[in-house]
Order: sequence, then structure tokens, then C-alpha cells
Amino acid sequence: MSHNIDTAIVIGGSSGLGLAVVQQLLKDGYKKIIILDKVKPQLENAKISYFYLDLSKNNFDILEQCGDVNTLIITAGIGRAASFDTFSEVEIQKTFQVNVVSIIQIIRCFYNKIKNNDPFYCAIVSSISGVVSSPLFSLYGATKSALYRFIESVNIELEKEGAPNRILNVCPGFLNGTSFYGDKTDVTSLYTLAGAILEHIKNRITLFIPQYDEIYRSVINRYLENSHKFGMESYDYKIKSGRINSIPSISIGYLSGTFDLFHIGHLNLIRRAKENCDHLVVGIHKDASHKGKEAFIPFEERCEIIKSLKYVDKVIESKPEDTDVYEDIKYQFLFVGSDYEGTERFIRYEKYFEDKGVKIIYFPYTQKTNSTKLREILDNSLGTMRESNY
Repeated sequence: MSHNIDTAIVIGGSSGLGLAVVQQLLKDGYKKIIILDKVKPQLENAKISYFYLDLSKNNFDILEQCGDVNTLIITAGIGRAASFDTFSEVEIQKTFQVNVVSIIQIIRCFYNKIKNNDPFYCAIVSSISGVVSSPLFSLYGATKSALYRFIESVNIELEKEGAPNRILNVCPGFLNGTSFYGDKTDVTSLYTLAGAILEHIKNRITLFIPQYDEIYRSVINRYLENSHKFGMESYDYKIKSGRINSIPSISIGYLSGTFDLFHIGHLNLIRRAKENCDHLVVGIHKDASHKGKEAFIPFEERCEIIKSLKYVDKVIESKPEDTDVYEDIKYQFLFVGSDYEGTERFIRYEKYFEDKGVKIIYFPYTQKTNSTKLREILDNSLGTMRESNY
């Protein structure tokens, strides 16, 4: 390719196909490559810069630090082959956020460049699952289908409005060399595909289905001839392949408490909980009657305080037992202070969760600052005030 700027952004460029694309861009003479990903790439090169980006967070301020670019390639995405009933509401939302919403928002950020007359090269890796029905890949396929139609429609708009640039939709099937199905990553086996993607971008191609003539032409034709029969066969094929993964890709953690007189101990507990899961749900006790006490701060205000924390994804009213909440939120982690370890209640919880894949994590109790000490200070202050008024 011949470029004026020779600067590329690769979102998801730390591993798999994204890393192979980065290697090919280097060979293609790019002067600067910016990798945006959750994990730092194991690749040292003076031409490569890395910035942290989590597509599930819906925060793209980092794009403003990337400077002027003329190439954008998005390879990031999440998904797993499993029966739909294994997906929680959280995983559904996060899969759509990562695979569709964030990608569309990123394209919007660069759309003026794409629509400009100056050359801008753009590719998005979706999936063959967005072209044909894919049972046991229903959620993943739905996101890729949405992406497929978005790219197709935007390219028509660009053409009708006289813009020369296009977005390449890459729709691979199974890729050797990626860790998508838990296989070992082998970037070298993806170099040919990465090179083909760059070649298709240069030629303003809008759709690229790798191995189309060898495999996927007949696959698509079978789907179009009888989609129901195709789906039934696809289901059986996936079952026999042994690639079904019933383990949620999004880990959910749960933490409950009164959180009255909010202090650093509460913050440390919540922060550490978030460090151990992808999605943290915090249950707030309606009052402190279970401890034989009264709460100083009203329930609604305590909820608002906890909701405002960046570590918290969702706040709910707690139930008498954390095991009751498990029926509504299939969490994988239950977090609690270490002062509860060994109590009758948590011994009972440990037994209950033995066959449910839930791990109870006990965090060290904050000695310097805690609600009991604050409550004692307040009680003493209030008592002194009453005595002086008397």
C-alpha cells in the first residue's frame, strides 16, 4: 500500500489475528501502529504503541490521544459456543456491548475520516456466524449479524454520497491459530489471512469471506436452500466437535452489606471485590436490624452512594441470605470480610456452594477504620450532647 500518514490503529491487536495484522502492517511499511487492547502485546518494536482499552466500558477518550491515522482495523470480540440458557443477562449485555455497540461507536468516531476523500483504510472482523444461522452460537451470531448489516448499510451510504472509502467486513469461520475455542495461539499461521485482509482493504472490497471457494460457498448455499435443515445439522456438528463451553465468559461477583457511615474500609472491600470479577453486584441491606442496630443513613441514600462508585456495576436490595440472591443472580464469587470466616452462617454457605461452582473470597478486615468504631464515636458524641442539653 502507498500511504501519506502510515499510522494504523488495531483494536484487539495483542493476540491472535489482531497481532498477525500488526506484524503484517510492520512488513507493509507502516511508520506507527497503535494497539488498543485489554492486554499488553508480547511484542517489542519502536513503531508500536500500546494503550489499554476495554470495549465493555464504553469509554473511548483514548482515541483522542492516538493522533492522525489513516488505517483502522478492529479484530476484538467475545463469544462462546453454548446453549442459550447458560447466558446471564450480564453476559448478554456485555457481548452486545463489545461485539456491536462499541464497534459502531468507534466507527462513528472515525466516520468523518472514512467519509473524507483522503484515503482511509478500515476493516472489521465479524464472523461467518453473522451470515448463516448458528445454533449454540445464538448470542455470538446475533451480534455478528447486527455488525454485518451495519457495515453493509453504511457502505451503501458511502457509495451513494460519493465517498471513495469503504469498510471491509471480514467474515471468517473457524481459524487455526487462535485461542477462541481454547486452542493454543499460533500467530504465524494467521499471517496469510492478515496479508489478505490488508490487500482487500487496499482494493476497497466490502466483504471478505476467507476460504469462500473452498468451504463457505457451499455452506451458504446449503443454508439458503433449507435454513432449518442447515441449522439442525449445524447443531449436531457443534455438539460432536466438543467445543461447547458452558462456563460463562463474564464472571459475576456479589457482595452485600449495610454500608452505613461509608468509610475507607467499605471502599477497600468493594475495590478488591471488583478486582476479582468482571461484573460486581452489591446488595444493600434495608436496615441494620439483623445486627440489632439502627442505620444512621437512609437506605435510598446508601444505595446512591454505592451506585456512584466506579467499581460497582449494579446495586440491588439484599435478601436475608446471600444464597437467596444466588437464585436471581448466578454469581461465581461471593465476597465478604474475613471477620465472617468460620462463622456458622458462612460454613453453611460454603457447603451450599460446594456443587455450584461458587467461590467465597474473604478479604482482610479493616482494623483502623470500621463502622463499629465510627458508631461508638457518634453514640458517645450524641450522649454527651444529650447530657449537656439536660
